[in-house]
Amino acid sequence: MDNRNLDKALEIISKLLMSEEIGRTGENVALYEEYNNNMEVYDIVGTFLKKMNLKIYEYNYTLFVCAGENNKVFGYTNEELKRAIGLRLNKELYLCYYIIYHIVAALMGDGSGIRLTEYVKAEEIIRLIDATIPAIINKEYGIVLDECEENSFKTVALMWDELPAVVGEAGADRASKASKTGYVKLVFNFLVSQGLFVANEDRYYPKDRFLAIAKNYYDEYRGRLYRIMSAKEEKADAAD
Repeated sequence: MDNRNLDKALEIISKLLMSEEIGRTGENVALYEEYNNNMEVYDIVGTFLKKMNLKIYEYNYTLFVCAGENNKVFGYTNEELKRAIGLRLNKELYLCYYIIYHIVAALMGDGSGIRLTEYVKAEEIIRLIDATIPAIINKEYGIVLDECEENSFKTVALMWDELPAVVGEAGADRASKASKTGYVKLVFNFLVSQGLFVANEDRYYPKDRFLAIAKNYYDEYRGRLYRIMSAKEEKADAAD
């Protein structure tokens, strides 16, 4: 292993962990070129990050790193995430995960990598979630769930279904656990705090870091949740 290449790889990792931007433009262009054009540097970065349970993504000619599953050093535990969002119960957190899934779906659609929209609104996410609820709590759609899935999804679905859209005009724009709008805004507030979105009035614009994670999610983790969420749409299309 060439010492120079090792130094460059460690410099790339260090800057990524400090949330510095490494891309085709900006102060770290040389490191971006090293990563893309020097195979040994590329391999060292990938190996080190894998050992640290971190994933590296590239989007819009920029590199991003995020924590892998169950990474307790660089990621959140469920308890930490509940505190960060302002939740108390696990089922509240699972509902927030469900909301995030639909935010990704609103932006990236079927995961083809083509961005569908520049921004999303809370009411759009509510509409998307409302459309999936019958597929979970109504067996006429013919979705086969195992017992664990059925209990988990039904808990989230019933919890969502019981929420009002808003709580009075005065509280319509407030992030809280009292309404569908409130829950969606709790999630968006968290995503904004993490530097993943920018809020402008009632519009939420994703930053490239979020889009990088969202795009690669479909390649690696779409799995069972995506199939369940897609089943209702396929059933409806077949009936038309």
